[in-house]
Parts: sequence; structure tokens; C-alpha cells
Amino acid sequence: MSKLVKGMLIRDYESRLEGVEDALLISIRGIGAIDTNEIRSGLLAKDIRVTMVRNALAKKAFEGTGLESLGPLLEGSSTLTYGAESVVDVAREIVALVKKYPDIQLKGAVLDGLLFEGEAGVEALSKYPTRDEAIAQVVTLVVSPARKLVGAIKGPGSKIAGIVKTIEDKLEKGESIAKVS
Repeated sequence: MSKLVKGMLIRDYESRLEGVEDALLISIRGIGAIDTNEIRSGLLAKDIRVTMVRNALAKKAFEGTGLESLGPLLEGSSTLTYGAESVVDVAREIVALVKKYPDIQLKGAVLDGLLFEGEAGVEALSKYPTRDEAIAQVVTLVVSPARKLVGAIKGPGSKIAGIVKTIEDKLEKGESIAKVS
């Protein structure tokens, strides 16, 4: 392949991956064309992009980006998957696909510059909370003590309100209230 063509491919990778800092690297070697098309269209419906890459050219395109740490994993057939809300969503989808298509090889992933290597790394990443889930967990942790405080304050207050309501009802009916000693 000529230098001109290599340069064009590197620029194509750079333009496709502009702004992409987190991605998953897989190999779909051994999967038939019909199944590959089914996988690609299913992932595209979930806003997940699938790009086959040439390893040496991808390493050059990844230089200076968040994807640079994927460089050592670029061996053999390599397919970059990225998109959705986060790479955690991508990892969850790919791990689910591995159950249907066991020939998919999980090479690794990168999240915020942290490399998750191999099948175990990708499966661990798929169990991470997404950004929205993490925010919800933090909000729950922050609100939880306040909720307990409100419950502690509300408990005795509701008992007193119940006693006052009972006294009010008795007085409206003209009944006398017995003195409690």
C-alpha cells in the first residue's frame, strides 16, 4: 500500500474518531457475513459504531488521543466499537452479543485513559455503572441521610398530630377529656 493511501486511511480514522476517547476493541474473525451484518445493524440501531481498522495505521491515528493505550492490543483482526452514551453501554452490548456469537473475541477497552485488557477486563467494564447511573447513586447517597432525618422528625410529630386530632374530635362531640397522670 502506498504512503498516499496510508495517509488517507490515517486521516479517515482520525476524522471518524474525532472526539472519541473511550472505545472497545474486538475481533469478529470467524463470523459469517450475514451474522456480521446482523451484528453491525443491531449495534447501529443502538447508536454504536463498528469500524474495522488496520493495526499499524490505527496505532498512528490513535497517537495523542485517549485511544492510544489500545495500541498494544492491536494485533490480528481488529474492530473498534464506540458510541452510545458511554463505552460501558458498548461493553454491555458486546458482552451480550458474545453469548449469541461466541466467536467474538474481546480484546480490550479504554475508559478515561484506563485500559481494560482481554475478556475479563471487558466483562468487568460492562459491570461498571454508566455516567447517569453513577450520578443517581451519588444523589441517593446524598439524599439518604436527609430522608432519615425527616423520618426521625416526622415520627414523633405525627404522633402528636394524632393526639391533637383525637382531642379535637372529642371536644367537637362534646366529650370530656380525661387527665392523664
